[in-house]
Amino acid sequence: MSNMNSTKVVTGEVRLSYANVWEPRAAMNGGKEKYSASLIIPKSDTKTIEAIERAIDAAIEQGIGKFGGKKPNKAALKLPLRDGDIEKEDVAYQEAYFVNANAVRAPQIVDELVNPILDRSEVYSGVYARVSIHFYAYNVNGNRGVACGLGNIQKIRDGEPLGGGSSASSDFKPLSDATDDFLA
Repeated sequence: MSNMNSTKVVTGEVRLSYANVWEPRAAMNGGKEKYSASLIIPKSDTKTIEAIERAIDAAIEQGIGKFGGKKPNKAALKLPLRDGDIEKEDVAYQEAYFVNANAVRAPQIVDELVNPILDRSEVYSGVYARVSIHFYAYNVNGNRGVACGLGNIQKIRDGEPLGGGSSASSDFKPLSDATDDFLA
C-alpha cells in the first residue's frame, strides 16, 4: 500500500496561472478533459519548494514498479518542478518555480475561512492561493517521470489578472446623469 501523505504537499502562497479550475478542458492535442492550473511558487518560499522536492523523491520511490523495479536516475526523468527564470519569458514566472497540476476530479475551492467559493469570478489566473497537490510516477509510451495532481484550492487574496485583457472599470468611465437627458 502506498503512502500518499509522503507525496502530498499543501503549498504556501502561490499564484495561479492558466487556471482551469471551474470546468475541465482537454489539452490542445485532445485527450481527457481535466481541471488544471500552473502554480507559480516564489523562489523565496523554500519551505514549499523543499516539501515538493521531498514529495517528488517519495513518488519516485513509490513508483519503482513503473520503472522496471529499479530506481531511475532522477536526471533521466521528466520532473514537475520547473524554473520560471529559465523556461518562461512571462514576468509573472520570474524569480519563481512552477508546477503544472491537473486532475480529472473538480477541486474544492474555498476562501480563507474554508467556506466554499461559488462565484467563479473569485478564482482566476492571477489570484493568490494555497493548493493541495500530490505527486505520482508515470511511465507511458517511453515517457517516464513524475506528474503533479491538483487537489483543492484555498484563495488567499486577489492579484492582478494574468493573461492580458482589461477590466470594464479600466475600459469605461461612468456615464454622468447629464447624458440621461434623452430619457426626459
